[in-house]
Amino acid sequence: MYWGVEYYLVKWKGWPESTNTWEPLRNLRCPQLLQQFSNDKSTYLSLVKKGKAVTPKNSSKSLPSAVSEYIVRKAKQRIALQRWQDYLNKKKNHKGMIFVENTVDLEGPPLDFYYINEYRPAPGIILNNEATFGCSCTDCFFEKCCPIEAGVVLAYNKNQQIKVKPGTPIYECNSRCQCGPDCPNRIVQKGTQYSLCIFRTSNGCGWGVKTLVKIKKMSFVMEYVGEVITSEEAERRGQLYDNQGITYLFDLDYESDEFTVDAARYGNVSHFVNHSCDPNLQVFNVFIDNLDTRLPRIALFSTRTIKAGEELTFDYQMKGSGELSSDSIDHSPAKKRVRTECKCGAETCRGYLN
Repeated sequence: MYWGVEYYLVKWKGWPESTNTWEPLRNLRCPQLLQQFSNDKSTYLSLVKKGKAVTPKNSSKSLPSAVSEYIVRKAKQRIALQRWQDYLNKKKNHKGMIFVENTVDLEGPPLDFYYINEYRPAPGIILNNEATFGCSCTDCFFEKCCPIEAGVVLAYNKNQQIKVKPGTPIYECNSRCQCGPDCPNRIVQKGTQYSLCIFRTSNGCGWGVKTLVKIKKMSFVMEYVGEVITSEEAERRGQLYDNQGITYLFDLDYESDEFTVDAARYGNVSHFVNHSCDPNLQVFNVFIDNLDTRLPRIALFSTRTIKAGEELTFDYQMKGSGELSSDSIDHSPAKKRVRTECKCGAETCRGYLN
């Protein structure tokens, strides 16, 4: 403030800090940045009032510098999250867009996470993703080709919603089938169709995922992907993860207990989906090109209608909820040795994740 005129310290894009200048409001033509500046300032002052922001004791003169430091850090965070969002959308191979949002704290993008669209086999593990046979149907919905060959029923109805019970495997048409991309038995392989947002939760659960659009009941939402490792390696990593209080190990125990998916470093949006004891997503095993029953693909379907803006969750013990619930399914994440407190807040909360 100088002679009643407000000045703003401006960092010029593409120029070093040494070229920063103080500019009056009349020189600025960036209404969006000014609005963000005002919002960040108000947020910080609100945090100070609530005792959630740290400022030197008994020093009212230090507040302006603390505010400016917060605003600078918030601006840098916003840039980092935007770059991360661009990276995620560049890497993904599905229709649904990915957005990133943090209105809670100053946490930036995870430093050691790499986005992948399909399983990444660890050294020594071979994934045979080449189908050995395919159908020649003219109408897969009525002829129910690939599922019948596998001894199960077609998993979907005419509205592309799942109609089989949890525990029933899904066999989709594959790359050798003569049916086209519009085949009603090609759902999971098309990837996420919904725009989703990775957001910072306010209940201490870190990052979470919410849908930006309405999702109908029994609809495919996303796959759980990561690095495929042996169960022995999963036990070793599990001990390390226990000490960090994280859970990313998912046993592929559809028929055997040889392999585990680890989404800690390599994964997709599902990496950020939190646990709930009353979830809105349910796990199903899917086979498409790879028919090895030791290595099913893991698909998450909605158990009920999910409203736009609602957080997506699944039960880490895979018991599900509502009409799709089943206590007989044994597709739980790798066994943990330390009990982790659950923060889902559901009325039916068990108190622990394991």
